[in-house]
Amino acid sequence: MPNSYQTIAKSTEGICKDRGSKFLAYAYPISRVEDVKPLLEDLKAQHPSSRHVCYAYQLGIDGADYRANDDGEPNGSAGLPILNQIKSKEITNTLVAVVRYFGGTKLGVSGLINAYKEAAKEALDVAKIVTKIPKKTVSIQFSHAQIGDIERAIRQNGWKIKNQEFGMNCDWVIETTEEEIDFAKSTFDLIIQG
Repeated sequence: MPNSYQTIAKSTEGICKDRGSKFLAYAYPISRVEDVKPLLEDLKAQHPSSRHVCYAYQLGIDGADYRANDDGEPNGSAGLPILNQIKSKEITNTLVAVVRYFGGTKLGVSGLINAYKEAAKEALDVAKIVTKIPKKTVSIQFSHAQIGDIERAIRQNGWKIKNQEFGMNCDWVIETTEEEIDFAKSTFDLIIQG
């Protein structure tokens, strides 16, 4: 489906244990970069005695917006293996964070890479993958005579009304997809700003 992407349906968890260390993975569906910080802060609050909270995320239909963070682990040993698991599932709009509890035995870089990869894989393997179409918020303006037709189109297409103003004309803000905006333009005499 053009202009669609795959992501996880809801938050999931996974765990990997290696030589006493525990790696607790948490996968979250996200829609923007601003979603990341509160989720990480919440994890740090839930696990105050953990050594590291490493993470990676990928955003956008093409997955072009991504980040991997090692949170003090050796460079490339945590965030990148997590990111690679997200990429291997061919999903986006997903954050995976892995909380590490040190078990007393050093794992070395290769051991860390494997543990972070396995923990992320565990969380993503249990996730249900869903296809989504990005939504866009647009303003529409139409005459009062068109209200019935517009409300019917909104119900039939599953558009979401974000705001309604009634003056000389009706000024509404709706949430819809790019394709549905084109449909609305061709079906109704609307002034659309987006």
